[in-house]
Amino acid sequence: MFKTKKELVFILLAGIFITNAIVAELIGGKLIYLGPFIMSVGILPWPIVFLATDLINEYYGRAGVKKLSLLTASLIVYAFVILFFAMSVPAAEGISVVSDSQFTAVFGQSMWIIVGSVIAFLVSQFIDVSVFWLLRDRTGGKMIWLRSTGSTVVSQLVDTFIVAGIGFWLPGKVDTATFINMALTGYAAKLILAIILTPAIYAGHAGVKKYLGKEANEIIKHTAEESLLHKVED
Repeated sequence: MFKTKKELVFILLAGIFITNAIVAELIGGKLIYLGPFIMSVGILPWPIVFLATDLINEYYGRAGVKKLSLLTASLIVYAFVILFFAMSVPAAEGISVVSDSQFTAVFGQSMWIIVGSVIAFLVSQFIDVSVFWLLRDRTGGKMIWLRSTGSTVVSQLVDTFIVAGIGFWLPGKVDTATFINMALTGYAAKLILAIILTPAIYAGHAGVKKYLGKEANEIIKHTAEESLLHKVED
């Protein structure tokens, strides 16, 4: 079915990446309290996306992350289109377990949230891959934690403020104080989760490396060379 182990690893990582990204977008309209602070519940799946992004960056390079990000953004839009049509079809009264109002309350995110989510996702992913490879090149491939966490620190600052700004503040769903509160809380939560996940990042690297065997080092070397070439072309 798969020609190489490298292809199988990519399919698995891509599946994890896409699934968590879409789930995060679907549940992102729900705001929760974290103590006295406010954040979107859609932040919870993102640490898994960070982990998948880091491994894809490492073994499949800039091109791999960018292509997968564009595919995922397209699938997010597709998911919202399907939900739009699902909301347009009336529920069977007296039979349907979920009423139209309940279905719409859960899945009926505004167009602003959809636009903000897609823009934030693409911008943050492209920033992430650029920062990741900048730090990787500067450290000579050492200090995995630095390029992984460093790229997250920069990209998620942009992501969190874009999605909160376009999705909630711009259309007037929240005031400026609440917008700043939820953006900073969401950003802080992402950073804390990213730091907590550091051991998982090393475990993920070790697992992929063990599965790929002797081929792993050659793939990493080839990916680094390709990414350098793409950087020059860009």
